[in-house]
Amino acid sequence: MKANYLTHRNTVRVMLITAITILFALPSLKAQTLYKLSPGPDVSIKVLGTSNVHDWTMASTGIDSKGEFKFDNGILTGLQSFNLSIDVKTLKSEHSSMDSRTYKAINANQYPKITYKLNSAVVTLIEKNKYLIKAKGELTIAGATQGVTLDVTAVVNADNSITCTGTEKLKLTDYKITPPSFMLGTMKVYNDLSIKYNLNYKK
Repeated sequence: MKANYLTHRNTVRVMLITAITILFALPSLKAQTLYKLSPGPDVSIKVLGTSNVHDWTMASTGIDSKGEFKFDNGILTGLQSFNLSIDVKTLKSEHSSMDSRTYKAINANQYPKITYKLNSAVVTLIEKNKYLIKAKGELTIAGATQGVTLDVTAVVNADNSITCTGTEKLKLTDYKITPPSFMLGTMKVYNDLSIKYNLNYKK
C-alpha cells in the first residue's frame, strides 16, 4: 500500500514538473518566429555602380531568404538566424551586353549565387515599430567571402510582415573581381559599388 502511494506521488511530481517545463518553454517558442521573403513588385536588390561614361544599375528579384525574428511582448528584440541568396544571372541592367560581361567578370557559371549568412545581430528600437538591426555576417561573391556588418532598417507592418531596407558599399577587388570594361575598353567600370535592398518578410 505504501509503495503504491509513493509511486502515485512520484507520478504526480513528474507530471507537475513536465507541465511547469512546458509552460515556461511556450513563451520562448512563440517569441521566435521563422519569416520568409515574400515576393512582390517592391521587393528587390539593386547593384549601383559608376563608370567613366555613366552610372549604371543592375536589379534582381531572384532572391531567396529567411530569418528567425525574436519578439518580446510585440517588440522586436533579436534576429537569431538569417540567410539570403541571389541567383547571379537574375541581375539585369538595361543592356544585355553589359549583363553578359558582368556574369563573365564574376564567373557566374562557376559561382551562380551571391550569398549572405548572419553570424550575430543587435536590434535597437528607433521608434514605434521601427528598428535598426546591426547584422554581422559573411557575404560571398564569386567564391570569395568577406565579413560585413549591415545596418538594416526594419519596420514591423500592420499585417505583422517585416520590411527590411538598407544600403551596403563594397569594392569589387575585395572579392577578387577585376572591374570589367566594355566596348574595347572605352567604358570602364569603377571599383566601388553600392548594394541597395528592399525586402519584405512574412511568417
